[in-house]
Amino acid sequence: MTQPPTVIRLLACAFGAGLTVTALAAGPATAQTPAPAPAKVHYAGSSEEAAANKAFFEAVLKSVAEKRAANPGAAQVTVTYNASSAPSFQQQIANSASIWNSSVSNVKLQSTSGGGDFSYREGNDARGSYASTDGHGSGYVFLDYAQNQQYDSTRVTTHETGHVLGLPDHYEGPCSELMSGGGPGPSCTNAYPDANEKSRVNSLWANGFAKALRKAEANLG
Repeated sequence: MTQPPTVIRLLACAFGAGLTVTALAAGPATAQTPAPAPAKVHYAGSSEEAAANKAFFEAVLKSVAEKRAANPGAAQVTVTYNASSAPSFQQQIANSASIWNSSVSNVKLQSTSGGGDFSYREGNDARGSYASTDGHGSGYVFLDYAQNQQYDSTRVTTHETGHVLGLPDHYEGPCSELMSGGGPGPSCTNAYPDANEKSRVNSLWANGFAKALRKAEANLG
């Protein structure tokens, strides 16, 4: 029996719509009795999502390892992606790769028309955008139409790609943190990782794949 995908709810709660709960008054609001203000729902993630982040990253690492077996000690790791199943987001995906490639030195994202280490897909999903692994070493990033209209689309795409490189969510962070996702709200358009995020990715991928795997297991466990 095919195992169901392990879905990473990266941005579904933090980036998704419907993040407020409105209290309904018994009767019409008046000047003396204003309607209660919506209560903002804070999303802090969960241990299940952290585990799913690790599973996705390890699926990408497994794919990279299989393709790099002939040269496992190379200083820089190249991770390939196929964006053909996300035609509406070609520019955002290209922007995301450019941002990461200019931000870190130990790993490089490279587009391919063949079988990549991971792929991008698009569509409608009530969960919003997320990353997923099918449990058999194949991973993909799903980009939700509605979410990418409500939030800065390049930020969403670059955030999701951050999980490919091993970064966990940190919804409590400021807009300057890429992995804070939708925590700062729709007005946040920053699509660049901060210094700490860059350093963590470079550390994870330092000295090639083998060290990346060991550090991933230690840092994402």
